[in-house]
Amino acid sequence: MLDPAIRPAGLTVRCARALLSPWSRLSLLLVLLASAAVTVLLFEPQRLLADGWPPQVAGSTAVVLFGAAYGLCTAAFVPRPLLNLAAGAVFGSQFGLVSALAGTVLGAGIAFGLGRMLGQDALRPLLRARWLKAADGQLSRHGFRSMLAVRLFPGVPFAAANYCAAVSRMGWLPFLLATGLGSIPNTAAYVVAGSRASTPTSPVFLVSMGFIALTGLAALVVAWRKRHRLRSR
Repeated sequence: MLDPAIRPAGLTVRCARALLSPWSRLSLLLVLLASAAVTVLLFEPQRLLADGWPPQVAGSTAVVLFGAAYGLCTAAFVPRPLLNLAAGAVFGSQFGLVSALAGTVLGAGIAFGLGRMLGQDALRPLLRARWLKAADGQLSRHGFRSMLAVRLFPGVPFAAANYCAAVSRMGWLPFLLATGLGSIPNTAAYVVAGSRASTPTSPVFLVSMGFIALTGLAALVVAWRKRHRLRSR
């Protein structure tokens, strides 16, 4: 007969294993993401476009705080174009671009880390469809090149790309480096558009909007070709 003192220890071990199981961690990830989305709906960060940045915080401190808030918001599924426009409207082209790019890399890193720690083990066994395996192989073997293309041609939603990359075998450095470099053109276009939103007929605003339209069209073409290529494998 087992020593009664051993039973609580065995129960503790089983509970710990259950709590640390892949599906428990995935459930925690889903709860965190749902909570973040609800928080965003309640605080409405899009009000920055109408109300501006709080006047109590200014200078470099405001740029840093905006970048941190930007990163948290993107991890909570706030659309980046909205935040990029706000960065340009609040800080202008130069400081707005710096803050937006820093927030982009921070938000991508948060999402990648959460997906890697809490979701990868549960989701990788589900990659059974041929096109899912092909996409996973592309991200795992050619992480930097694949992520750079995703960021340059933003047809895939930012948050979705982050969590898909987290499930793959892609490394941290290629992911963050490709995110930072690949996000520069599109982010700059939105930030410039936001900084010149008060003069929508100016050449700078029109050029930035034209660039956004062209990259959007290019993203549709690339996505269509990739979709057929993956399905044909």
